[in-house]
Amino acid sequence: MVIKDRSRTDSAPLAPLDDRGETEPREECGVFGVWAPGEEVAKLTYFGLFALQHRGQEAAGIAVGDGERIVVFKDMGLVSQVFDESILSSLHGDIALGHTRYSTAGGKKWENVQPMFRTSPDGTDVALGHNGNLVNPVELRAEAVERGLGEFANDTEEACSDTAVITALLADAVRDGRTVFDSAQELLPRVKGAFCLTFTDGKTLYAARDPHGVRPLVLGRLERGWVVASETCALDIVGAAFVREIEPGELVAIDAGGVRSARFAETTHRGCIFEYVYLARPDTVIRKRSVNATRIEIGRRLAREHPAEGDLVIPVPDSGTPAAVGYAREAGIPFGQGLVKNAYVGRTFIQPSQTLRQLGIRLKLNPLRQVIAGKKLIVVDDSIVRGNTQRALIRMLREAGAAEVHVRIASPPVKWPCFYGIDFASPGELIANAIAGDTPNGTAALTESIRSAIDADSLGFVTIDEMVEATEQSRDELCVACFDGRYPLGLPTGNANADLVATMQANQ
Repeated sequence: MVIKDRSRTDSAPLAPLDDRGETEPREECGVFGVWAPGEEVAKLTYFGLFALQHRGQEAAGIAVGDGERIVVFKDMGLVSQVFDESILSSLHGDIALGHTRYSTAGGKKWENVQPMFRTSPDGTDVALGHNGNLVNPVELRAEAVERGLGEFANDTEEACSDTAVITALLADAVRDGRTVFDSAQELLPRVKGAFCLTFTDGKTLYAARDPHGVRPLVLGRLERGWVVASETCALDIVGAAFVREIEPGELVAIDAGGVRSARFAETTHRGCIFEYVYLARPDTVIRKRSVNATRIEIGRRLAREHPAEGDLVIPVPDSGTPAAVGYAREAGIPFGQGLVKNAYVGRTFIQPSQTLRQLGIRLKLNPLRQVIAGKKLIVVDDSIVRGNTQRALIRMLREAGAAEVHVRIASPPVKWPCFYGIDFASPGELIANAIAGDTPNGTAALTESIRSAIDADSLGFVTIDEMVEATEQSRDELCVACFDGRYPLGLPTGNANADLVATMQANQ
C-alpha cells in the first residue's frame, strides 16, 4: 500500500501565549530540503528545522520520498512536539523536505500545515513547502478553478492558502510526459510576490526563489548529498558546507546527476531589511554579510545618532542584544544583562489565568534588580510595533529601581504592514500610525509622541539610511516597505489591509 499522507489528528492546536502584551512581528516560515542517499534524511531535516524554529512556531512537517512514494508527517506545534524518535525512524527515503510555519495566508488549521501534498494526473506525488507571501493569489486561484480544481472556488481557509494553490497548479501540469521541472518552469513566471519554495516528486529535490530574493535561501554540500535551507545556520547544524545562495529567479534541481538550474525570471534584488534587523538568526549570513555584524553596526550608528547619558546599556533579549553591544562599544558605556529571559515561554498548552495574564511581560522577562537599581539605563530593542511591550517593560524597570530609562530602537518606526512574509499588526494598530493623528508633522514630533506614550525618559530610532548602510548593500537592493511604504513587488489583490494601504498612499 502506498502511504501518501500521515498525520496526527488527536492533538489540539497550540495557542500562542501573548506574554508580552502584543503580537510581535512573526516570520512566516522556514524551509529545509535534503537530497542524500544513504543518509537518515528525516533526522537531518529534523535538526535543520530545529535551526529554523525561530521562523515559525505554529506547526512543523516533514515529507520523505524514496522514489516510489512520498510520506508526509505534519502537525501543529514546535518541531520537538511534532516529532519523536519513532516517527523519524519510520520515515525512510533519499529525499526529504521540512517546514516550520507561522500562518498569515491560510488559517491556523492542520489542513494548512506544510509540506503540502498533491498527486498529479499521471500519478506523480508532489510535496511542497513555502516561505513568503504572494501578491497575486486571487489570480492563481482563478486559474486553478479554470483548470477544474474546484475546491479553490470556495472561500474556505484551505482554499485561500497560497501554498495550496501553488502545489495544486504545480502538480496539475505534471501530465502527458511533462515533469515536475517542466511544470515549475511554466508556473513560476506567473507566481508574483515573495517566495522560497522547496518541493519534490520523491526522486528529485527542487528549490526556487522569487525574482526579488525577498527571503533568503541557500545551497549547502554534504559529504554524500546536498541541502537547501532558509538560512545558513541550518546548514551549520547538519554539517553542510555553504556553497552559495539560490539566486533570485532561479529554479534548482538536485538528484544523482548533481545540481542543475534554470532561470525563470530576471533578477532584481529586493532583500528584506527586517531579516537583518530581527527575523534571521544572528549566526546566519545573508549576501555575504553576517546578520550579527550588521546588528552590532546598527547599534554603533544608533549610538552616534542618538547618544544618551547613562550608566548601563542593556538589551531586550534576545534580538536586541547585538545592537546593544554595538551601542555600548560606540558610546563607551558598560554593557550589562539587566533582564533575564525565560526561554521556555512562547507556545504552551497551558493558557495563563487572568491574574497571570495581567503580569504580561513578566512571564517572559524579569529584571535583575541588583544590576539596574539606581542606574540610568539605556535599553536597546530591535523594533517598536504597537508599543505595548516597551510600555510594560519601562514600567517594570522603574518598579525595579531604575533611575532613568532611555530607549533606543535599532530600526525606524514601523508604519506600514508587510505583504511579503511577515505578520505585522494592521496599519491602524501600529503605534506610529495610531498616534499620528494627534502628532504634528515631522520625525521629531512623532518620536516625542511615541516616547510619551511608552513613558520613556528619552527615545531614539536609527534612520533608514543608517540601517541600510549597516547591511553594506544599497537601498535599491533592499525592501524597506514596512518603514517607508514603498512596495517594490506591488500590493496583493483581495487583501483588506492592502486596500487600506493604497488609500493611505493616495492621501499622502
